[in-house]
Amino acid sequence: MATPVTEQLHKDAIGLDARPLAEVAELLAQSQSEAATTPLTSLTPICTGAKAMAQTIRTGGALHYLAAGSSGLMAASDALELGGTYSIPPSQIRIHMAGGMPTGVEMPGDTEDATSTLARDLVDLSPKDTLITVSASGTTPYTVAAAQIARDKGASIVGIANNGDTELLRLSDHPILLSTPPELVSGSTRMGAGTAQKIALNMLSTLMAMELGHIQDGMMINLRADNDKLRARAKGIVCQLAGVDPEQAETALMTASGNLKCAALLAAGVPTLSEAQAMLHDANDHLRPALERIKQNQETINLGETK
Repeated sequence: MATPVTEQLHKDAIGLDARPLAEVAELLAQSQSEAATTPLTSLTPICTGAKAMAQTIRTGGALHYLAAGSSGLMAASDALELGGTYSIPPSQIRIHMAGGMPTGVEMPGDTEDATSTLARDLVDLSPKDTLITVSASGTTPYTVAAAQIARDKGASIVGIANNGDTELLRLSDHPILLSTPPELVSGSTRMGAGTAQKIALNMLSTLMAMELGHIQDGMMINLRADNDKLRARAKGIVCQLAGVDPEQAETALMTASGNLKCAALLAAGVPTLSEAQAMLHDANDHLRPALERIKQNQETINLGETK
């Protein structure tokens, strides 16, 4: 049986420990940089996976992020950011990490083989849900068993692996192969493989947010402004979108109870919060067409006044 690429010896590994630290540092940076390009070869499944995730959120389902070890940390870091960045409700996010989330400085390795609790942990998995599962090897028992449960339950599966022709990818509806080269420290997949996984996860959640209408002109227009930095950012976004001054933006945000999309519509001229909410509903929660509608209405009024 062929050795998985993630377990193979890097071409520059022999004598690595005898080289100057500066040379090793350069090799480490180069190997990470090379790994970072691998998501470019899986753009199609990344896009279809993001669409499946968006559909899950639209229909009231839940995103289940599941992995073991360093892959679990990559998955958890993406899941934990969804609330603050895009206001995805906590009730629609689950994190399943083999052995549970670390609470100290140790992360046991034997838990990736433990599958006995998965049936209980995934008992509420439904066809509306999406499982995002990550494994460098593509054969981790914890992730493979979870993918099989998800398939049996009819949930959508986004599988990320760094080795091809593996069980996890075969079970996935959206198989994302990240063909990273061997690690400079053989088998240390928290390095190149982990870098590629984090990039792919970033892409998935960002593309999902775009599908949901939570990003416009490169701005996070559905953020949860729960600190001074984010409140200032929200105010700046409303200024940018509606072409108003900071005082007007702040008034609109207060009227909208912090809902940035509604605040932008209010600042752009919508008379009431209920009307702003109705416009967003009609536009499937996408702000751009709602703002375009305001612009078109104003142009129609201006045209009538000139006749």
